Amino acid sequence: MSVHGGYACVVNLADFRKEYSDRGLRRSDLNADPIQQFGDWFKTATEVGVHEPNAMTLATVGATGTSLQRTVLLKGFDENGFVFFSNYESRKAADMRANPKVCLLFPWLTLERQVIIQGRVEKTTIEESTAYFHSRPLDSQIGAWVSNQSEVIASREALNAKLSEIRQRFADGNIPLPPFWGGYRVVPTTIEFWQGGPARLHDRFLYSRKTDVWKIERLSP
Repeated sequence: MSVHGGYACVVNLADFRKEYSDRGLRRSDLNADPIQQFGDWFKTATEVGVHEPNAMTLATVGATGTSLQRTVLLKGFDENGFVFFSNYESRKAADMRANPKVCLLFPWLTLERQVIIQGRVEKTTIEESTAYFHSRPLDSQIGAWVSNQSEVIASREALNAKLSEIRQRFADGNIPLPPFWGGYRVVPTTIEFWQGGPARLHDRFLYSRKTDVWKIERLSP
């Protein structure tokens, strides 16, 4: 055990290092369209069994300039952007109202890959939100009604009591879309594909949108 800055370190984190494979990523490997390139990598991540490949870190900056990150689940993507769903009264929602510029990170560590997406967030249509909401299991639909996301609650018991109340209210199984819940779409302005490499000489390619055309540049690791 060693001591650094007055704190006892049980493990020497300086020894935590991993050599990356020589899988490599070349310009010739890339699709001209970053959405199609993302789709190719996402397919690979699912095929090799990456745990929850659609899990992504969403970073926001609120009105006070304070940043916050959390994990959300990607529920769809196409040429229009990347879609996830949440409570419209949550802290993330407040941050995105104040500053719609966000960042997404997909950390596919098993593949020594990550994808970083910067863009502007917008709400999906009510029709999109409704369609997805009713595709969810009934318990997930009920959970959306139960949770006042990010608010302080008195106890777990209080949460369970509200769960019982909501179950009784929608006992017939007909659960409407909550007015405070729905989808967001991140419309990308840049998408970076990162592939780990030996000697920390990783391969990084940045797609930047120029009107309707994507520019591709290699970045130094």
